[in-house]
Amino acid sequence: MLDLVKLEHFRNLVSLAGADGKIEETERIALSKIAFEQNIPLDRLNVMLDHSNEYVFLIPQNHEEREKQLQDMIEFALVDGEFALAEVELVKMVGQRLGFSVEEVDEIINTHCEDTKPDDLQT
Repeated sequence: MLDLVKLEHFRNLVSLAGADGKIEETERIALSKIAFEQNIPLDRLNVMLDHSNEYVFLIPQNHEEREKQLQDMIEFALVDGEFALAEVELVKMVGQRLGFSVEEVDEIINTHCEDTKPDDLQT
């Protein structure tokens, strides 16, 4: 049986992967690995990938899960070696929906991208 919270979290990662209009091979591989680890069937993964641009973000209920989801999104966005502007904007939007201030989101992003200045990530 699939854990619905993990499935929602995974859907959010799929949505992030498609935020820049394409899902790179490295992102597909990472998503496949995560799906396998979470017992998400391959056919379900493929449907999710096909509809990545249609998903609405589902917000976790507690602060710890919200922060974990935001950190996972940032790490996943960086999996292809770049943090595309669409991905940055999506992470910031989701961070605010999760209840974080713009400054808090920038701080979390910068923790994961130490060589990137906060002003470089402003939209």
